[in-house]
Amino acid sequence: MNSKVFFGRLLTAILGGLIAVSIFIYLEKRDPEPESSSFTDQKLTTTTNLDTGLVDLSYAAETSVKSVVHVKTLYGEQPSSSIYDFFFGNGRSYHSQPTMGAGSGVIISKDGYIVTNNHVVKQSDRIEVVLHDKRVFEAKLIGQDASTDIALLKIKGDDFPKMDIGDSDALKLGEWVLAVGNPFNLTSTVTAGIISAKSRNIGIMGGRMSIESFLQTDAAVNPGNSGGALVNAQGELVGINTAIESRTGSYSGYSFAIPESIFKKVIADLKKYGEVQRAFLGVSIRSVDADLAKKLKLEEITGVYIDGVNMKGAADEAGIRSGDVIIEINNKKINTSSELQEQISQYAPGDKINILVKREGKKKHFDLTLRNMIGGTQLIKDNQIDLLGAEFQKISKKEMYSLRIPYGMRVSKLVDGKLKHAGIKKGYIIISINNKPVSSEDDIRRALSEIEDEGVFISGIYPNGLHKYYAFSLVQD
Repeated sequence: MNSKVFFGRLLTAILGGLIAVSIFIYLEKRDPEPESSSFTDQKLTTTTNLDTGLVDLSYAAETSVKSVVHVKTLYGEQPSSSIYDFFFGNGRSYHSQPTMGAGSGVIISKDGYIVTNNHVVKQSDRIEVVLHDKRVFEAKLIGQDASTDIALLKIKGDDFPKMDIGDSDALKLGEWVLAVGNPFNLTSTVTAGIISAKSRNIGIMGGRMSIESFLQTDAAVNPGNSGGALVNAQGELVGINTAIESRTGSYSGYSFAIPESIFKKVIADLKKYGEVQRAFLGVSIRSVDADLAKKLKLEEITGVYIDGVNMKGAADEAGIRSGDVIIEINNKKINTSSELQEQISQYAPGDKINILVKREGKKKHFDLTLRNMIGGTQLIKDNQIDLLGAEFQKISKKEMYSLRIPYGMRVSKLVDGKLKHAGIKKGYIIISINNKPVSSEDDIRRALSEIEDEGVFISGIYPNGLHKYYAFSLVQD
């Protein structure tokens, strides 16, 4: 090859390379390298895969699983014979072996507060919590609420991996969520699904005071998931997994979670007072459907119809009447009874709210002050046992033997309250409340806390051997 041609081509190649490098440097200066994303940026940018357009839940899964714990409960020896067998049988009381239960829970604070379902820990003698890193702690039951099926536990320590609480009201139908828990003792299990429905009432808890306004999802949930976390794509706690719709006892399509809008106030009250400070409107209600709308000649099939108003209750004092239809509370639309319950559950006795109703085709606003279950506005601690109006003391083994009873608590003092009004006299020995054995004040509290319809049935005996039964309501007369 001619040397002039060779050097000519070499020079052309060098010049081409220099031009390409110069253009690259110029473009780099115009589009500088982005700064590294912060932790918050990561939360926002890892929810969607830009290459595929699919939701990426890996961040939410990897972070939330560290905050979900395995809750193990121990139920000690319990008498297996009934009261009837004790009195009319051979006098012997058989005992069953201690049994174990299991569920899930969620760490919600660095100092060890854990939220779970009430049915996971109800009546347990010992509660053990196993963390994601396999550390084991004995948990203390801070409080429980049968009406919402929520319980609050506490373990000793600090700097636990807590889960941030999100906003369940912000959830949209079709939004992706994760269910995190311990189904069938398979620890740290994550399943995914979407929000299928909101404010769902499935009638599983029963009782007039129960509050059901579930988030419905198609994330797979099975026995052992109870008390675990329902998590949004940002890794925030938006619900507590509670129930499944199933004919077999295992997952078959839908699961249900208590929304943050309900459990957040419940756990705050349990932490501060040991029980929930529940607010009441003082009305009986039902959702408006097509038949009711036609019967009442309503223009729209919307809102919650007021069947009745309690005298001197919050609604009555504000001027709300039977036949009114509630359509908004504090500017939030209300279309079902469960939505109404969910909204009222966020408030405490003494809180003021604004209600918009339809009356004879016209809209009317009412300002009212919510009240507690006994008709006042004050916060009440340990209110149910206080309502009884009594002091109690344990009875001796000698007295149990002479009266042929296996346990009991004596009414040692009576003041004005439910027991006195029911006709109970001083000295009466309570054996059971709603068929639950009573051998301590804690048993009395536990039995009252699990009452679903405010009805109390007490079985007991007087020191002279006379058996007496009493029934009354916890609701204010």
